[in-house]
Amino acid sequence: MGLDGVREAARALKASGKEVRFTALMHHITPQLLIDSFMQLKRTAAAGVDGVTWREYEEGLVDRVGGLWDAVQSGRYRALPSRRVYIDKADGTQRPLGIAALEDKIVQHAVVAVLTPIYEAQFLGFSYGFRPGRSQHQALDALWVGLHRKRVNWVLDADIRSFFDTVDHDWMRRFLEHRIADRRMLRLITKWLTAGVVENGKKTAVWVGTPQGAVISPLLANIYLHYVYDLWLQRWRCRVARGDVITVRYADDSVVGFEHEADAEGFLEALRARLAKFGLTLNDEKTRVLEFGRYAAERRLRAGHGRPEVFDFLGFTHICATTRGRGQFTVKRLTSAKRMRATVKAIRQTLLRRRHEPIPVIGSWLQRVLQGYLNYHAIPGNCHRLDSLRREVYRAWLYALRRRGQRHRMSWEWFVRFIAKYIPPIRVLHPYPDTRFAS
Repeated sequence: MGLDGVREAARALKASGKEVRFTALMHHITPQLLIDSFMQLKRTAAAGVDGVTWREYEEGLVDRVGGLWDAVQSGRYRALPSRRVYIDKADGTQRPLGIAALEDKIVQHAVVAVLTPIYEAQFLGFSYGFRPGRSQHQALDALWVGLHRKRVNWVLDADIRSFFDTVDHDWMRRFLEHRIADRRMLRLITKWLTAGVVENGKKTAVWVGTPQGAVISPLLANIYLHYVYDLWLQRWRCRVARGDVITVRYADDSVVGFEHEADAEGFLEALRARLAKFGLTLNDEKTRVLEFGRYAAERRLRAGHGRPEVFDFLGFTHICATTRGRGQFTVKRLTSAKRMRATVKAIRQTLLRRRHEPIPVIGSWLQRVLQGYLNYHAIPGNCHRLDSLRREVYRAWLYALRRRGQRHRMSWEWFVRFIAKYIPPIRVLHPYPDTRFAS
């Protein structure tokens, strides 16, 4: 039975409602699957503690993979610690990432290919993060549709504090054992969980957490939250809530909408207790219940509380608004101002650092960066904010070009030619949420 057989078996078990565990999975990890996994890795990714890059490993690939497969199947395979690096976040803090060794990435990718069909049959519909056929924009559109079609008056914007760093290994193994009975597969995953990290040349053992950035971490995170959060929320919504409840989760970031304030407050307290049982806590600075929805503006005006509060989800600020024509309620989504400022700052710094490079070179780079940004952020109703980003970028580029020297200062009239050639125009690249769901 190949991976297609695993997928069909998982679907059949879900349809039957039986709690069946998969006992033989390691034989699905074949040399060909390892080669396929290697080919799907990012070719320019940074090397782990082994110092081996994708291009180096490609030389003699068949022999290398043969040795790796033999080590995995015989139990001789040992996971190397992840190399810890830090990346800047929009709020000025840093996020720790774990860069795994190349062979660890290959085997993790293969294990994800084997386990994904099993868990895709179990995951619930409101979970969108890092799942095949699902995207951030689908999560955003599902939230938009839910806020419009359901009776939502209150929103819980929940944030789990340092989720990837606080996953409990014992609970993780217990959750895996609900579906996986192959002891070799479980031992393999445990090796990655306990491999540790290397920072500044010093290895540190870890007893909690899963490295953020590891190939297998998104799947493990979804499995953990499936049992800790998703199934529990589904039961709470059916058994406890008195009104409508909607929810969307993308990895550890979730938004829950409620018809009644009492449900929102009660759910928040129950969620704190639920997460504490599994070693997780909410970030109080980023978790809040706010009045939001069709009647929020009217109610807050009567109470003298000003405009409805806003919340951020997946890089967009969600705002209570009205349509231009009929003045009906709608949710306006704008690129988060904090994230946009961070993007402009990073572009400005790079332009100044590379200002002496040929204009076609830096122009092509800038075009790729902006187009990638627009590919995500160019949603209906967000063009005005993106246009302001575009103006900030070409001001930064003009400033950098004028800093190249004083002999021939770049004039605005001359610079306009480069705007038209290299800076992409602003246009909507995504459908309206209800259009996407209608299709």
